[in-house]
Amino acid sequence: MVVESENPKSSTSTAAPTQEDQSNPNPSPNADDDDIEEGEIVGGDDSSKIPTAVTQQPHPLEHSWTFWFDNPSGKSKQATWGSSMRSIYTFATVEEFWSLYNNTHHPSKLAVGADFYCFKHKIEPKWEDPVCSNGGKWTVIFSKGKSDTCWLYTLLALIGEQFEHGDEICGAVVNVRGRQEKVSLWTKNAANEAAQVSIGEQWKKLLDYNETIGFIFHEDAKHDKAPKNRYTV
Repeated sequence: MVVESENPKSSTSTAAPTQEDQSNPNPSPNADDDDIEEGEIVGGDDSSKIPTAVTQQPHPLEHSWTFWFDNPSGKSKQATWGSSMRSIYTFATVEEFWSLYNNTHHPSKLAVGADFYCFKHKIEPKWEDPVCSNGGKWTVIFSKGKSDTCWLYTLLALIGEQFEHGDEICGAVVNVRGRQEKVSLWTKNAANEAAQVSIGEQWKKLLDYNETIGFIFHEDAKHDKAPKNRYTV
């Protein structure tokens, strides 16, 4: 299925607190209000923004997907990597996706240090997850505040099943840092060079991205702070 894109410029970002605004309640059905941590992104399911005719006939996706958020303020006090990561919301229809997208901050509005993920349901965005453990990732890099369009197009490609080797896809992540933003595609079988190269080439074409991008094995990243690219396109 190919998801029809809506104009991201018309989106309303109201639900995710940044460093300047961290007062919004967390509407996640999986978390109590008392569990909200400082700096955490939250999403809302504002069905009032969706026309009644559409909600009566939802458009199901081939897979369910889950948004995850790693709280930058929680990273400094975590005992182990990933312990501050939280699942925010799982969606299974086009309408749910747009409701969530329109009610969460885009990468340019997230606090420095934040990591925002969209992964297939039941796959955790961690090297230790059995589905991810033998995988790797493609990464594109943008200057600060310039990754919003790439993030949207990547999400649409994922949920719209636009990759020839879509069964290899685990999910995507945007990492917001002080001087840059990185968007990465995580895949399952890093050793499957043909599939990984195909994904990298398709992704670049979808994004109209002209710079060379590289693929890193998760296994290499575990043992080397500066792992080398195994594939490039």
